[in-house]
Amino acid sequence: VCYGKGGFLSVTDANLVLGRVLPEYFPKIFGVGEDQPLDVHASRQAFQDLLAEISQTDPAFLETTPTIEALAYGFLRVANEAMCRPIRNLTQMKGFDIKSHKLCCFGGAGPQHAGAMARSLGMRIVEVHRFGGVLSAYGLSLADAVEDLSEASNGVYVEREGEGGEGEETEEGDDDKFARLEDRAKGGLLEQGYDESEIRLERYLNMRYQGTDNAIMILQSPSETYGTTFRNHYQREFGFQLHDRPILLDDYRVRAIVPGPTPEQPPENDIPTRSLTPLPAPHSTSRSYFEHGWVEETPVYYIEELKDRMEKEEGTGPCVAQINGPAILIQPISTVVLEIGCLAEISSEGDIVMTVGAAPTAQNDSSPPMADTTPSSASTPSTPELSQTIPVPVQQDSAIQEDPVMLSIFAHRFMGIAEQMGRTLARTSVSVNMKERLDFSCALFDPKGGLVANAPHIPVHLGAMQSAVVYQVEHWNAEGRGGIVEGDVMASNHPQLAGGSHLPDITVITPVFYQNAVIFYVASRGHHADIGGISPGSMPPHSKSLEEEGAMIVAFKLVKDGVFQEQGIRELLEAPGLIPGNSGTRNMRDNLSDLRAQVAANNSGILLLQQLANEYSLPLVHSYMNFIQSNAEVAVRAMLKQITITHQTNTLHAIDYMDDGSPIKLQITIDPESGSATFDFTGTG
Repeated sequence: VCYGKGGFLSVTDANLVLGRVLPEYFPKIFGVGEDQPLDVHASRQAFQDLLAEISQTDPAFLETTPTIEALAYGFLRVANEAMCRPIRNLTQMKGFDIKSHKLCCFGGAGPQHAGAMARSLGMRIVEVHRFGGVLSAYGLSLADAVEDLSEASNGVYVEREGEGGEGEETEEGDDDKFARLEDRAKGGLLEQGYDESEIRLERYLNMRYQGTDNAIMILQSPSETYGTTFRNHYQREFGFQLHDRPILLDDYRVRAIVPGPTPEQPPENDIPTRSLTPLPAPHSTSRSYFEHGWVEETPVYYIEELKDRMEKEEGTGPCVAQINGPAILIQPISTVVLEIGCLAEISSEGDIVMTVGAAPTAQNDSSPPMADTTPSSASTPSTPELSQTIPVPVQQDSAIQEDPVMLSIFAHRFMGIAEQMGRTLARTSVSVNMKERLDFSCALFDPKGGLVANAPHIPVHLGAMQSAVVYQVEHWNAEGRGGIVEGDVMASNHPQLAGGSHLPDITVITPVFYQNAVIFYVASRGHHADIGGISPGSMPPHSKSLEEEGAMIVAFKLVKDGVFQEQGIRELLEAPGLIPGNSGTRNMRDNLSDLRAQVAANNSGILLLQQLANEYSLPLVHSYMNFIQSNAEVAVRAMLKQITITHQTNTLHAIDYMDDGSPIKLQITIDPESGSATFDFTGTG
């Protein structure tokens, strides 16, 4: 909206309304004539209209979001969490601990969100390059010239002892292949006019374990063999090794590189940095909205002014300016929002290093005055005022009310946890079914076994998993069965008795304990390539009874008191072989490895849920668990009501047929008032 071209509300509008983006520091390139500033009034009016529209359909919304500023800040929080979710997933997928890394942001808008995102991710350091707003364009100007060539292979990697105890051979003629590729790659750069003395060559092998599809491109190392580098990389990314499997070569690859220009760097020395003292007065102040409400006099610093001041500062060693949040830092091509509790160090070149959660420094130890956010005793007006602020509520068990913003944030967090469980399972499993085909599903359940959130995995798994969890909870908590204690992990696959889908899909269920009580269950269901039966694959099309499809597990503690029950699960998987004409599992090794991977995936979910409870408090987490389940019910009922309107009928019919002609009949009768539905299969079979 603020761009003046009839657009929709965006994150930029939210930042503008909250005073976190300042129009006076933007060029006048907006509007139809592309000669106007950002239109803050249009953004405010659009948020005002949106708030009025929401309050008409949901008057209770005003209790948690009474102002347009609260609404806009809610947009920011949800946007930040939506950006954090893929960062968490991608780092864990590669086997990295996100908290041990720095967050480097770029783009004109990145620095406006980086501090809040780093705090949510548990990261301590944020780096903002002086050219962050145009970092992609700047990078292009410094890019290397590259000629990249590869040649397919079907060889087997063989490592051998060489002189000095290290050496290797890949396959016959490997040096010739590399030499041919290098000559062609160099020729491509020479044709472009580069000098041969400028060209640097890199050799790669694309390697994978036999029986897997996860190839890893390995750069030749001066200090270790290709095989050692491959195994180290595989261990970090997938968490285990396949010691008894050969390593295959899929490709030889060569990159010929002419390095691009190197930007000037300040000279490195051991002289410690010194702070710019006293810190200059801010360029201006603004009224900006942060996590606790309005900050009436937020200091605004112009980075170019600080750079000029540091260049004139006398003394030895590099000079840095230290600024505590809340503050707004204006770079020539981007705006940096310094959140409350963050410390920014600006170098004399204009680069910014932000420390999240840093204590105030001596020269700037007081925060700017904040607006009074104490709620008045007066009732909430029917028409929200623009000048109102919203306090951060004290979350108490009896006082927690549903907040749409927090509902969206928790939905992202719960689904993100299920997704990270899936990443762990993909990393640590061995079979092609789970590691390559991703034939598995992960989900979170409440203490009674009700579904809370699932990753977007396999629908047929997710539809039945709740029944499987409920069955295990009721089964093990029945009298005389010992209950469920910390350190237990349950497994089942029986479709008739224990909520399974088909026998190859084994469900592994783990309780999440917190303060000596079960607060959630986490579960992963994975398709095992073989669990016995009358034919390999355990899905015979001509079977006449369930036992002909393989091992049947109704209720088994796969882990008991923290100990993996290998002997017990072996006996269950081999049991079909006791039936004439049947076989036990044909791949016990992969079964055991994948079951351990499912346990590991559940453990990752447990740790993340416990961290979530520590971060927000258990009452708040459980409240939003219930709110999400209630919201899902409301959404489904609304969908069913809409069906009656769209189809102009309360009754729907469908019929389909099995291979032998047996009918499957379904009649759905919908109550248009309540959104309830009755599914009637009369006539089936």
